Amino acid sequence: MHPFGIEKIVIVGGGTAGWMAAAAFANVMQNRFAEIHLVESEQIGTVGVGEATIPPIIQMNQMLGFDENEFMRETRATFKLGIRFMNWKRKGESYFHPFGRYGGDIGILDMPQYWRRLHSEIGERAGSLEDYNFPTVAALAGKFTRPDPNPRSLLCNIAYAFHFDAGLYAQYLRRFAEAKGVTRHEGRVVKVEQDERGFVEAVRLDDDRRLEGDFFVDCSGFRGLLIEEALGTGYEDWRHWLPCDRAVAMPTKEFENPVPYTRSTAHAAGWQWRIPLQHRTGNGHVYSSPHMSDDEAARILLDNLDGEPAAEPRLLKFTTGKRRKFWNRNVVALGLASGFMEPLESTSIHLIQTGLSKLFNLFPDREFRQADIDYYNQATALEYERIRDFLILHYHATERDDSEFWNYVRTMDIPDTLAEKMELYRSRGRVFRYQDELFSETSWTAVFEGQGVTPASYDPLADGMPSEKLHDTLHRIRELMQRGAQSLPTHGEYIAQNCSYRPNAQAATPPGTIVSRLKSTG
Repeated sequence: MHPFGIEKIVIVGGGTAGWMAAAAFANVMQNRFAEIHLVESEQIGTVGVGEATIPPIIQMNQMLGFDENEFMRETRATFKLGIRFMNWKRKGESYFHPFGRYGGDIGILDMPQYWRRLHSEIGERAGSLEDYNFPTVAALAGKFTRPDPNPRSLLCNIAYAFHFDAGLYAQYLRRFAEAKGVTRHEGRVVKVEQDERGFVEAVRLDDDRRLEGDFFVDCSGFRGLLIEEALGTGYEDWRHWLPCDRAVAMPTKEFENPVPYTRSTAHAAGWQWRIPLQHRTGNGHVYSSPHMSDDEAARILLDNLDGEPAAEPRLLKFTTGKRRKFWNRNVVALGLASGFMEPLESTSIHLIQTGLSKLFNLFPDREFRQADIDYYNQATALEYERIRDFLILHYHATERDDSEFWNYVRTMDIPDTLAEKMELYRSRGRVFRYQDELFSETSWTAVFEGQGVTPASYDPLADGMPSEKLHDTLHRIRELMQRGAQSLPTHGEYIAQNCSYRPNAQAATPPGTIVSRLKSTG
């Protein structure tokens, strides 16, 4: 072992962030390189309403060796093909942000460019861009199946994530981590002890136990017990761009046949989520407190629930933004301790995952080289900023003028990085990702189109396809997607067949013969 190697890691805080970190450390280190300790208190609750995810979580589950069907049963999970946004561009309109690309490989350009050319030639008869995305067509029909690995199959374009119970997910991770040798300590941290360099040396618990460590991971939530209260790292407030600062959450009883997507409905000063699980439905209203009172926000949520309430409303307060440093001295912050991106695009759990990934690539010894720390902070800040820009786009690109809130976000100044992206898209519908930013060309295109950011023209290279071939190819793709989606089992049937937590769930009827034919269709 390296003479300056990390021998003891202390994770402060449980919940999703703490137990994700514990599980990942335990899986990588196998208890051979360092002891892993986690301290949490049952007296301190976790936020635990972040129940929607994005596709990269599948990689996390695979890295940990989870059986996906078991994972879904244990966390009461459902599948997610994307997000349906309602009332964002204007009241009464909706659009879908899907996982999985549009169309297929039909030329040298991405499919949306050929659709724009077709739309310029035949207008509305070209249909919506959503008609050319298989996850969208399937989701809106309430259908689901896992992707086919055959690259020539239409089903290879299915990308998915999960809705799950965050509390059950943390318990699932805890069982895994403890089986791998992680030591859990019950207790509340009342003091943080630092050495002469300002590094955290130990935390002292409420029963006067002292827990020493070489490396600390702060998963203490908004409080930031180590990264902020002990180290005074500082926080960058983004409420001038993302003014929503509160949420009221309330579960309702389960749907008989849950849809395979998250629903986001804009209201007068924010938006409402609906996330279907196997055993209940998560609901919440995210809003701007300068523009709406807590009582009004709760009333709007209650008036717009689709089912019977299963608990009392719960109020959450937050400040959108990030720590000025995510890694400071010998402390790395993960989860809410590192910053907060409102749950509009389900990025919270993903940021824990990518924080861990970068940490493993830059894992320190006890010398804690500043170059490693600086690069981690730079890369993480860039990731937060690009997600920030994507979230701002949803608010800023709107035609709503029915409230003070929408008038503010529609006319506010936006970051130059987002302004440049919007102008580039308005020119010829082009999207270029910066380095390894999270959201894909499909994601940006879906939100641009859905929010009414319309290109002046299409890419001139799209003229390279003969008109007759263009019309025939896109017509065939559109028809194929409709037939393929209709042949799939419903989302509820697929869960019942494969991963229901109910022991006597009914099996789904197998997909029809159309799906079999699609597997050999390019």
